[in-house]
Amino acid sequence: MSQKDDFDLRNFLPFLLNQAAEESSLEFQRVYKNRYGMLRTEWRVLFHLGIFGEMTAKEIGTRAKIHKTKISRAVQKLEERRYLTRERDENDRRVERLALTQAGRAAYNELRGIAEQYDNRLAAHFTTGEAALLRMMLRRLAGLE
Repeated sequence: MSQKDDFDLRNFLPFLLNQAAEESSLEFQRVYKNRYGMLRTEWRVLFHLGIFGEMTAKEIGTRAKIHKTKISRAVQKLEERRYLTRERDENDRRVERLALTQAGRAAYNELRGIAEQYDNRLAAHFTTGEAALLRMMLRRLAGLE
């Protein structure tokens, strides 16, 4: 005797957000993975340094909401590929300042252009107003507004 559960998972907002995030990121994921051998956290660290300039791992973690161990691994991989440098902070030797190298800046610039094109293709599924509303609502849910 099983009872029918009327909970509609397909309309559960966290499920929908996760499904939309996975589906919408697949094509861009192929680009950064195939072209640069990067994982998701690595491109996110690269983009933070590309956009904001020199930062600490802690600052990236706070902005990107990424756990420090994942950032540490991403930084190590990006350093091995010579995409970033680490420099000890003169005032606090426990802190490392991270910055993109010339190769890291080139990778960022190429991926940024691809990301902008991809973003435009995704937004084209909606009217201009719908895309703006969707971005506003997602920023609000993400705590960015």
